[in-house]
Amino acid sequence: MIAIQKFKYKPYDSELESASNSYLMSLVVVLCGLPLPILNLLASVFFYLGNRKSTAFVKWHCTQALLAQLGMFFFNTVGFWWTISIVFDGNEVTNTYIAYMITIVGFNLFEFIFTLYLATQTRKGNHIEMYFFSDITNLICKTNENTI
Repeated sequence: MIAIQKFKYKPYDSELESASNSYLMSLVVVLCGLPLPILNLLASVFFYLGNRKSTAFVKWHCTQALLAQLGMFFFNTVGFWWTISIVFDGNEVTNTYIAYMITIVGFNLFEFIFTLYLATQTRKGNHIEMYFFSDITNLICKTNENTI
């Protein structure tokens, strides 16, 4: 699921902190806007926009964090609107709904724990690449030459 790579240069301490914060941004917003999946995505977008002209290390990790949040956003949005339709439209709770919600809770728990892991490893200077999202991040950031 992940690959630990070396970045071409040794990032400064401030870069490590900013890159680590890109993962933590979504976790902070979870406490405020848990029922609204768009808030996590917006927090990651604003943090990305604020750091897009930063160093390659920070920009790369901000982009990967944003893409990971974007992936979770679609799953969470379906669950959110499905729940709204049950509460306000009187749709009934089905086994499919229960299975989907259990799956989403599992994904979100995994993402929460994995985000903490990514933040701590990035803060230590490890360049962690998530398999699916890192390939897209490399295309966006064009930093393929920065990894060894």
